[in-house]
Amino acid sequence: MKQLLLSVGKKHDPLLAGAIEDYTGRLQRVFPAEWLLLSPSGADEPTARRAESASILAKTDGNDFIVLLDERGREMSSRALAAHYQAWQQLNKRLVFIIGGSYGVSDELRERADVVWSMSQEVFPHQIMRLLLVEQLYRSQAIIDGHPYHHQ
Repeated sequence: MKQLLLSVGKKHDPLLAGAIEDYTGRLQRVFPAEWLLLSPSGADEPTARRAESASILAKTDGNDFIVLLDERGREMSSRALAAHYQAWQQLNKRLVFIIGGSYGVSDELRERADVVWSMSQEVFPHQIMRLLLVEQLYRSQAIIDGHPYHHQ
């Protein structure tokens, strides 16, 4: 199983890059995981949402299992996420985790997503969401593997 971590935005902030790379490396010990950063369109809100969503969709295919991060999605505990993550791994599809642009994503992309996941109803900067995403995926894998990283 491969994982694509796709985000609209600038390259990883140097202050967070080390932590993002560390957790990404931890994930890669179990499954291939790679980041793909797409440039923001710089357009007005509706145009940016449309253009960025089209760019995201162009990087996916019909066989991908898509998890969209969105504050309006479904919140899960760490254990619930781990159970879902384990089930997604069994699908034999590439997992694509998407962090949209600052204006969000189009309805078309939201409808294409297999899961819309919210880490919080609060909104965070994209750079921090990238770190939270890889940490939560690593935590989920640690729970699956019975590793002591996660304490209950």
